[in-house]
Amino acid sequence: MATATKAPELQTPAEVKEQCDKFRATFARLKTEVGKVIVGHSDVVDAVLTSLFAGGNVLLEGVPGLGKTLLVRTLAQTLSLPFSRIQFTPDLMPADVIGTNIVMEDPETGRRKFEFQRGPIFAQVVLADEINRATPKTQSALLEAMQERSVTVAGVSYKLNKPFIVLATQNPIEQEGTYPLPEAQLDRFIFKIVVGYSQLDDLMTILDRTTATAQPEADKVLDGPSILDMQNLVRGVIVAPHVKEYVARLVLATHPGTSTAAGGSAGPTNKYVRCGASPRGAQALMLAGKVRALVDGRYHVSFADIKFVAPMCLRHRVLMNFEAEADKIDSDQIVEQILKLTPTDPMRV
Repeated sequence: MATATKAPELQTPAEVKEQCDKFRATFARLKTEVGKVIVGHSDVVDAVLTSLFAGGNVLLEGVPGLGKTLLVRTLAQTLSLPFSRIQFTPDLMPADVIGTNIVMEDPETGRRKFEFQRGPIFAQVVLADEINRATPKTQSALLEAMQERSVTVAGVSYKLNKPFIVLATQNPIEQEGTYPLPEAQLDRFIFKIVVGYSQLDDLMTILDRTTATAQPEADKVLDGPSILDMQNLVRGVIVAPHVKEYVARLVLATHPGTSTAAGGSAGPTNKYVRCGASPRGAQALMLAGKVRALVDGRYHVSFADIKFVAPMCLRHRVLMNFEAEADKIDSDQIVEQILKLTPTDPMRV
């Protein structure tokens, strides 16, 4: 006879509010600690923290010297999690990332056996620095880890500890000797975040902090179990059916050659898009929208939450064609047009 599964206990509104308030306070404290080292880039810090609590990986793109690597290192300092940095280069091999089997000899019996030596991917916060400098073979070593949170070596699967997050950086201007990330790998990043230049006041503060004797450091705020609890809280945020439908219609609007393409046959999707977002894009919109709602003090997702996170979720999932390149149209412009052409009320379509 099957054993009945115990139903989860329902929480009272007061308990839910308390959890939401605690989430907001922790999010704000993390941002403050990161801000001790990283000057400015408030939107970038928000996005990285959002991806952490949504349980996704992040691709940071920007020219050298803007603090992308420092941001990841600082985030790792605020978390009581193992951290590793992998410097991607053309000669980096998959075994350098995930590990390999080596021959070990038992000193007592003299027998030899294979023993798996774990690579840097077995940390929980992994910095993949200049990821597009490695060959596609090495880049593909991250695919299983980023999606399934496991790696497979010689037919044996090894689970990675949770929480696990990959934060990758790439330089958009030095393309010589680089290997563009394949679509399958880009799709495994919940966000692509564009890191811009600092403003005048921020740059002056950076000079004060980095050219003086004292170097600021961030304090630890969270450990692994606390992060998992917050990720579970995020997944429990309510999404109304009409908001969920808007997410689905927004993703379908990125698909060229379909009846749902934004603007119809003569719209921007059919004209400029080669390939649209996958279901992972819809999942990214939902999870990021839930984090956004909690940070705003709500336990339900609004249309505004989805619109806010859409550029970060979709810019790397909407692939442009040659006509877009000729007309100098980028994915951010297309996503902006798709947002304008996709009404929140389906009756207005």
